[in-house]
Amino acid sequence: MPEPLKDRYDEAYLNRLIEELARYSPRFPRKRMLQFVFDAEWEQRELKQRMRHITHALHEFLPNDYGTALTILERAAPSFGGFEAMFFPDFVEVYGLKDWDRSMAALEHFTKFSSSEFAVRPFIVQDQKRMVRQLKLWAASSDQHVRRLASEGSRPRLPWAMALPAFKQNPVPLLPILKRLKSDSSEYVRRSVANHLNDISKDHPQIVLSLAEQWLKGKPETRWIVKHGCRTLLKQGDPQTLALFGYRRPDNLKIRKFELQPSVISMGEEVRFEFELVSHKTELGQIRMEYAVEFVRQKGATTRKVFKISEGVYPEHCRVYRSKHSFKPISTRRYYPGIHRLAIIVNGQQLEQVEFELQDA
Repeated sequence: MPEPLKDRYDEAYLNRLIEELARYSPRFPRKRMLQFVFDAEWEQRELKQRMRHITHALHEFLPNDYGTALTILERAAPSFGGFEAMFFPDFVEVYGLKDWDRSMAALEHFTKFSSSEFAVRPFIVQDQKRMVRQLKLWAASSDQHVRRLASEGSRPRLPWAMALPAFKQNPVPLLPILKRLKSDSSEYVRRSVANHLNDISKDHPQIVLSLAEQWLKGKPETRWIVKHGCRTLLKQGDPQTLALFGYRRPDNLKIRKFELQPSVISMGEEVRFEFELVSHKTELGQIRMEYAVEFVRQKGATTRKVFKISEGVYPEHCRVYRSKHSFKPISTRRYYPGIHRLAIIVNGQQLEQVEFELQDA
């Protein structure tokens, strides 16, 4: 099992942080900082709680003046990176809402080493029009990390982040930023644009489809953005989206020899399944192959999730597919015993379904 990300905030990491801060703040209290961080509740805190606790510790022991404290943090930040270093922009989120200009400069700086995508969101809520102007400036930056912040920080449904209900309701103010970044030289930025489009598609599919029809005429990199940005609509089997990418109704196709083994499994095991896809015509054509699992929930209700198997253009009239689905424990889903269903989906249409039972180990 990989190390939990929260455990990277160990004593060695904090000592390294304190040593770096002490270079720019010679009287920084090392022992008091460690005692503050590793308090009686430390072990019970999860990742973001630990991050926020470190933010509070920095505020406790850095100079009281916000600008002076930021200068020290800005000098220290280049020595740290990754998700765990997001307490640098988190300091701005918690303590900088009243000093807009200084905070914007700090967020732009910190995002180059970790990411300010979470920290920027309270500023959007505080003054959306002003923040949109700032996002447009960031979208024109020479630094890819800053350009990505313009898209990622304003995503309506960014995971683990503060909600942006105004942009869920009306994402139109953000479209000029996405249009500017859709042909960005950095894949890092383009991937953010795709994820942003996918967020919008969950509330405003027609806006995304309208953009998709325009952007599909662009460069191959832009076509990838459109496809990835429409992935939720494709998984939902939206006819307009499927047609946009050339997937026709599978009226000439059928599933045969559909087998799933075993029919009863225990927690931690997997089901394996195979089937043949057959065309009544001479070729299968352009195929998007998926399967869906109808999971049992805690109180007997069910929820359905779609998983992609493959896609392509196939000249043959018959093709065999083999796949499997694991019920090993994962952090993003909890499994419950009961009758589950597995369905085969071709070009957005369910063609076959079979039941199997999941039991407690």
